[in-house]
Amino acid sequence: MFCTKCGTEYDGKFCPNCGEAAPEKRYCPKCGKEEMDPDATVCEACGTKLPAVSVNRKTSADGQPTIVINNTNTNQNVNTVHVISGRPKNKWIAFLLCLFLGFLGAHKFYEGKIGMGILYLLTFGLLGIGILIDLIVILTKPNPYYV
Repeated sequence: MFCTKCGTEYDGKFCPNCGEAAPEKRYCPKCGKEEMDPDATVCEACGTKLPAVSVNRKTSADGQPTIVINNTNTNQNVNTVHVISGRPKNKWIAFLLCLFLGFLGAHKFYEGKIGMGILYLLTFGLLGIGILIDLIVILTKPNPYYV
């Protein structure tokens, strides 16, 4: 058989010169004769219309299909936490508000927690225990944090 790409004569599934895959053998569905011309549409022996030729897939020299991956990821990671949770708050502003004005609930108002702010205002920061707990919690948060 001759290679359709470079013209080299060879036996086997691939051309040893250029690596082109051999065309698949086609047989007439009516008389069973092997068709030599891959572009033939009619059998030379009986005149029966031949089925369409399947497209050869590119394969490597070891017979494995060549896989071409054309994935290009154009997505960009966007920090959308604040869209779900609220706006970013500065940890140090909240800490100072809690330290000096915690008994008025100023840090809770800063975070937008109006109900908790009113509760802290009426109970003097939950009798000081709430302020102490909030100071520790605020220090463990990242800066900025989202409320």
